[in-house]
Amino acid sequence: MQQVVSPYVPFPNLFWWVNVLNADHVIFDVAEHYEKMSYRNRYYIAGANGGIMLSIPLMKGRNQRTPMNEVQIDNTEDWKKNHLRTITSVYGRAPYFEYYIPELNHLFGQEYTHLCHFNATTTNWLKKHLGISFNMEEADVYRKEYQDHADLRKGVKPGMELRAIDNSIYYQLFEERNGFLPNMSALDILFSEGPAATEVLRQNTGTIKEWGNG
Repeated sequence: MQQVVSPYVPFPNLFWWVNVLNADHVIFDVAEHYEKMSYRNRYYIAGANGGIMLSIPLMKGRNQRTPMNEVQIDNTEDWKKNHLRTITSVYGRAPYFEYYIPELNHLFGQEYTHLCHFNATTTNWLKKHLGISFNMEEADVYRKEYQDHADLRKGVKPGMELRAIDNSIYYQLFEERNGFLPNMSALDILFSEGPAATEVLRQNTGTIKEWGNG
């Protein structure tokens, strides 16, 4: 049985998904402290002029001593409208965009007060459309170590998404202009490959995991 412990992150990236592809059980640590400069409140998409970081504005979450399940979203900013508008602008011509956008409109139309709620919603949405099956559990007591679990809490740091690489593993809309941008949010591969996205991840698992060493 493969088991994983992970933070909640919004619209998880490809590195995250290949690490849970064959998992039976994923524990989401909601008791850990929020970590600045991590994926916990940001995700990346591949735009016409390179990688675009979309971040969720936070209130108390700016304090690293705040447990993740207490981190609140700053809804005084119209971040949901801005995120959805950017996603639509970037992917409007992607092959499968029209298939998924109605549900995304609904997702962004909901109210979210806490970061974990939004992150969990986006993870479940991608999990459904990627057709990946694992049991999900939340851990509300922090444990520094988990025996027999792959631990993604101290995984890849943001930044690699802004540097093009030579090894293209799927079609990206603006690859001819920017080169292939690695480790995008799984939104990127879903809009381009649709139902074939998960098979692309399986066939390129080794390559994607190597991005964690970059």
